[in-house]
Amino acid sequence: MVSDSGTASGQEAWGVVWIDMTGDMQMSNMDSMERERKKRQLRERMISSSGSPDSSGRGGGRSLSEEEIVRNAERHTRRKRIRLLAAAAVLVIAAAGIFYYYFYVRRYETYKVAWERQVPASEGGFSGYESFGSNVLKYTKDGASYIDGKGKVVWSISYEMKSPICYVNGMYAVIADRQGNDIYICNGEGLRGQAKTTLPIMRAAVSAHGVTAALLEDSTASYITFFKEDGSSLNWGIKTVMSKSGYLMDVSLSPEGTQVMVSNVYLQDAGIGNRIAFYNFSEYGKSYPDRLVGGFEEMKSSLIPRVRFLDETHACAFGNGQIGFFSLENETSPAMTSQLPYEEEIRSICYSDRYVGVVVDSAQGEYDYRLDVYSASGKLKFSQPFNFQYRDIVIDADMVILYNENSCEIYNMSGKCRFSGSFDFTFSAVRAGKMKNELIFTGGDTIRSVHLK
Repeated sequence: MVSDSGTASGQEAWGVVWIDMTGDMQMSNMDSMERERKKRQLRERMISSSGSPDSSGRGGGRSLSEEEIVRNAERHTRRKRIRLLAAAAVLVIAAAGIFYYYFYVRRYETYKVAWERQVPASEGGFSGYESFGSNVLKYTKDGASYIDGKGKVVWSISYEMKSPICYVNGMYAVIADRQGNDIYICNGEGLRGQAKTTLPIMRAAVSAHGVTAALLEDSTASYITFFKEDGSSLNWGIKTVMSKSGYLMDVSLSPEGTQVMVSNVYLQDAGIGNRIAFYNFSEYGKSYPDRLVGGFEEMKSSLIPRVRFLDETHACAFGNGQIGFFSLENETSPAMTSQLPYEEEIRSICYSDRYVGVVVDSAQGEYDYRLDVYSASGKLKFSQPFNFQYRDIVIDADMVILYNENSCEIYNMSGKCRFSGSFDFTFSAVRAGKMKNELIFTGGDTIRSVHLK
């Protein structure tokens, strides 16, 4: 009895224990299920807030994994960023288009004088102006002045000349007395050197580094003498005897100052011929007799009064009825790349380091003239007939400017007329200013900045 009673008591005790454990496990399972339910609700809210469909591609269905949620969020952010970048690109392109149209295409109709300055007067009466870097160099019979973009005199030098001539190459200029003997070499900082010749000066040229050439002449020969930036003599020289090889008409130096281009006129069969020659005074030219690296007679049928280096590898010769373009990619083997004959009379020429312009009589009855503009390699940029009665023409920056004493006409490098009009003042020269719509007018003792509108 004792034993049975003990067993029954034990079973009752164990039964109580078993019932209690089962309740705990059921509560644990319920807590776990509640947690899972809350997780699902959280995921559904996350999916709903992001507006992304589930992985099945339908608005409902199975919930997404955490990786899929992250990928969807990144995809959404990436698409938003792409849309913003596309919008920004459209705005930039639109702004660039407006800028290009305003400064390169739109035709200006009027103008405004931005400022006006008086510069020191010349006692000799003559005043010449040349583009000098991005500013202006004024030269007279008694001195020269460098004038900045605000019309202020940066420096001045004094001299006495009967017939001053000026040649500019980059930020160097040479001022010489034609038929005289004085040479002044300047840059943006002022006078760099002074030289004196024993024979009369006919022409002068300067490189972009200050090397200067003077074309001299006597009764029997022509000479080219060379000077350093400080005015001291260089051990270079070119000579032509008139009775044998004729005489020199013009000289030009490359920007580096080691290549020289000349136009040489000579007699042949009771007529006149013309030769273009190239000399090289660098190490490359040492092995060539007299430093002569190339000669061309393709243009000998006409006089070539003007030759010019446009840059270090391109040069041009201007003749009566023709123009020749030359390449100096190989310094010791110059080549003529283009020879352009003109049946019409050549009225004017102009050039820069990038372009060459020619004005001829127009063959079209309704126009008086035609303007042809070429690249430095001789490729035609545009050809444009016009009626403007001009006195001079210049190429400055990307503009061709035709002008007379009180009006001008401007073309861009596509041949489009950007401005044609008159001003309420007179001037002797005009050039492009630092701003795209700015012109600098010089004349007498006045310099003006004009903004086209």
